[in-house]
Amino acid sequence: MRPLAGFPDYASAQRMVDALSDAGFPVETSAIVGSDLRLEERVTGRLTTGRAALHGLESGAVIGLFIGLFLGLFTATTISFIGIVIWSVIWAAIVGAIFGAVTHAMQKGARDFSSRSAIVAGRYDVLVAAQMLEQAKAVLASSGAVPGGPGQPGTTHTGWGQPGTTHGGPAQPGPMHTEPGGSGPMHGRPMQGPDHNRGDTGREPAPDFRPNHPQ
Repeated sequence: MRPLAGFPDYASAQRMVDALSDAGFPVETSAIVGSDLRLEERVTGRLTTGRAALHGLESGAVIGLFIGLFLGLFTATTISFIGIVIWSVIWAAIVGAIFGAVTHAMQKGARDFSSRSAIVAGRYDVLVAAQMLEQAKAVLASSGAVPGGPGQPGTTHTGWGQPGTTHGGPAQPGPMHTEPGGSGPMHGRPMQGPDHNRGDTGREPAPDFRPNHPQ
C-alpha cells in the first residue's frame, strides 16, 4: 500500500477516509495506520481507601447484575427472577467494595491516585493500494478535500534578504562613483562636490603675479 496523506490525530484521518467513501471510492482498499505508538496514562484524581471501596462497589454491582440476569433465566416466576437479580447485585456490590478496600490497603500508599491508560499514536497515515493511489488523489481533488497533514507540501515563505523585502538581509553595496582622474569606479565612497574656496571648477585658483603699486 502507498501513503496518501498523514495527520497528527485520528479524527483527521477518519474524515479523509469518510470523504473517499462519500465520493464512491472503494475504501476497502485503504487503511489507517498509526505510528510512533506510546502509552499515555491520565491521572483522574486522588485515590483513598473509601474511593477504592466505592469503585469496587460499582464494579461488583455491574457484575452482579449480569450474574442475576443469567440465573433469573432458570426461574419459573417473575418474583423469583426479580429477587435473584436484586440479591446478586447486592452481594456482588458488597464483595466488590471489600475487595477494592483491601487491595488499596495492601499497596500501603504506593499508588494513591486513579488513572486511565491508553495506547495513542503520534501520527496517522492514510494508505491506499498502489494501483488506486492516483484514483484516490483525483477523487479528493474533485471533492475539494486535498490531502494534507505533516509531510505534505506547504506554503513557502520568503525570508529576510529576499528580493522585494526591506527588512534585514546582507549589506548591499553602495552606489558607484568615478573620481576625477580615476581609472575606475569606487564603491561605497560619496561623490565629492565642488569646493567654494577653490572656485566653481573645483581647482586651486591661479597665482596672481601682478605687482603691487603703492597708494
